Amino acid sequence: MENKNFSVSQINSYLKKKFNMDPKLKNIQVKGELSNYKSYANGHDYFTLKDENSEISGVLYKGRKRNLEFKPEDGMKVIIKGSVEVYEKKGQYQLKANSMKKDGIGDLYISFEKLKEKLKSEGLFDESHKKDIPKYPKRIGVITAKTGSAIKDIITTINRRYPQCEIYVFSTLVQGDFAAPQIVSQLKKSQRYDLDTIIIGRGGGSIEDLWPFNEEIVAREIFDCKIPIISAVGHETDFTISDFAADLRAPTPTAAAELAVPQTDELNNRICEINKRLTKIMDNKLSSNKERLDNICKKQIIKNPESIYNIKQMHLDQLINNLDHYSKDMITKNKSKLRLLENSAILKNPENIYENKKTHLNNLIKNLDYSSKNIITKNKNKLQLIEGSTTLKNPKNIYENKKTHLNNLIKNLNYSSKNIITENKNKLEIIKSSKILKNPNEIKNKKEDRLIINIDKLEILNPLLTLKRGYSIAKSKDKVIKSVKDVESGDEVNIKVDDGTINTKVI
Repeated sequence: MENKNFSVSQINSYLKKKFNMDPKLKNIQVKGELSNYKSYANGHDYFTLKDENSEISGVLYKGRKRNLEFKPEDGMKVIIKGSVEVYEKKGQYQLKANSMKKDGIGDLYISFEKLKEKLKSEGLFDESHKKDIPKYPKRIGVITAKTGSAIKDIITTINRRYPQCEIYVFSTLVQGDFAAPQIVSQLKKSQRYDLDTIIIGRGGGSIEDLWPFNEEIVAREIFDCKIPIISAVGHETDFTISDFAADLRAPTPTAAAELAVPQTDELNNRICEINKRLTKIMDNKLSSNKERLDNICKKQIIKNPESIYNIKQMHLDQLINNLDHYSKDMITKNKSKLRLLENSAILKNPENIYENKKTHLNNLIKNLDYSSKNIITKNKNKLQLIEGSTTLKNPKNIYENKKTHLNNLIKNLNYSSKNIITENKNKLEIIKSSKILKNPNEIKNKKEDRLIINIDKLEILNPLLTLKRGYSIAKSKDKVIKSVKDVESGDEVNIKVDDGTINTKVI
């Protein structure tokens, strides 16, 4: 290149040629972690490939995607074969991928899954801990960066849908190493205000950009917060630990604002509908009460209220007459009882009652004294007999007598057992020589004949045969009716006939 002024296009064109001339860059194999992977409408995919220290932009054109055996995602470690080229228009170099294969999962993704599993096992994501989002909030807190599309979208959406709601913005870093502690600090601060709902989040970005919302301290502070929280981090496909710990997850900040407040127009329409319904109900109620009032006014009692007094007066007169009649009758009966008492012998001579009771008591005392002396005398005589008995004087006699009696019983038992054995032997011989054993069918035939005769007799006595001849059996309360006295008016009666039962009732 000669020493002269070059245009930007010339420099980019020169560098592109240099890149194309380098054989190492034409067929290269690069290992790294995918980040910020996006597919566009034209079918091409764009991404960033990085390691611990550096990153490079990359592109996978539509025609090369057909050979992929997996769906590339952020956090994946891959091995890419392709070439490094200069994008002449923007003066940037990029990795053009010809093929891509998996090389394990990225470290950030592994950390994400480990923390997610840990907090899940502790119950931080359980539905039972989720708080309901208020339907009609007065004050909403927003924890996000004070600049950027997220805060603008949230404020615009809330003001458009529900302008009477107050918005408190708690500005914080949402990216970088210092973001997570600041998010926690603003969460603690927001709880000192009388808020109904808190929205926490940010716009889209790579997994590194969203990482503060995957920190454990942020997740635990969200879980401990007493105010319902809506998490809105990244785009619809982005998920963070904060989303799982929050009471509600929104796919975008705008969606979070829509979930946090109602639509004023919808509320006004609903209020109008309720107002119409209430007006209709009130009109119906007034119409109904007016009709009732008209009916009441037409009643005779309202037209002639004195008629109520006349009826009550007649009832009162009747009660007075009944009371007078009953009182006179009661006085007459009590006078008769009083005369009987005045003429009784008890009132004329009450000492007779005392004398009779005294005489009866004395007789009881005499009988008791006589009976007790007789019992004592009899028991003394029994005691004297027992004391003079030979049993007490010589108790060995009892033993000898019992012994003799037992020996006699043993002899009698031996004699009886021998007789029983002899008799049973004789019976056995007789049975062996009997016709019954020689011809047992004869007994069976006789028993069958007796059984048939008995069945015929039972068949004659069968009450159901009587039903076939036109008779019936009447029952009430599971008892057969034998007399008209067995039933009363109103009792249910079941009449059994040959082909069924008739249910009837006594009039």
